[in-house]
Amino acid sequence: MNRICLVTGAGSGVGRAAALALLGDGDTVYLVGRRLEPLQETAGMTTAGTAIPLSTDVTAPDSVAALFERIKADHGRLDVLFNNAGMAAPSTNFGDLTWAQWRNMLAVNLDGMFLCASAAFRMMRDQSPQGGRIINNGSISAHTPRPGSAPYTASKHGVTGLTKSISLDGRAFNIACGQIDIGNAATAMTKSMTAGVPQADGRLAVEPRMDVDDVGRTILFMAGMPAEANVQFITVMATTMPFVGRG
Repeated sequence: MNRICLVTGAGSGVGRAAALALLGDGDTVYLVGRRLEPLQETAGMTTAGTAIPLSTDVTAPDSVAALFERIKADHGRLDVLFNNAGMAAPSTNFGDLTWAQWRNMLAVNLDGMFLCASAAFRMMRDQSPQGGRIINNGSISAHTPRPGSAPYTASKHGVTGLTKSISLDGRAFNIACGQIDIGNAATAMTKSMTAGVPQADGRLAVEPRMDVDDVGRTILFMAGMPAEANVQFITVMATTMPFVGRG
């Protein structure tokens, strides 16, 4: 397709899977993360498209601004942002959380999401032809929390509000914004699920996971929608994970 795409958190997990799916479709993809080496590894895993690894701190306004200036200088436009960079944290009861833990989570999962979406929105609004697509990575935690996950859950509920606001404000500029909520993709972040994770009833239970490439294919589907259509929200999850109903 040769879209100009940006994937944050592209050095591993969901970000890597999404970047490889877009590259496999012939797109130009900026691979962004704090560490350059994993981004270069992602770039080396594809034989299609054009991969451009760039070290960027999505929580730093100056770093994000420099990233978008580079994209503008190279191509003059951006067609797709997969706003994916985020972090998880060990399960911690709400009463034991510290201010530093709270702020660190929100800085990455919400502030970073805002900075990248804001810069992408302005570029898509001002470019010619106008428009583009922003895909935010939410989580099923945007719907239902896990025990001991207050900062993560709050950040992902915040992403949902951000998605809805961008989608509404983007209508005048042909900017579509949607959200993918992922449940138990098999990545390093969810490896602990194979040994057991806390459940709402106090048990530890092993949870099923799904192939992360299924997430990549879903991002490709969302990115490929025509301008007049949008996947506003989509949930992709391991079929038998304890989310719907009582587990």
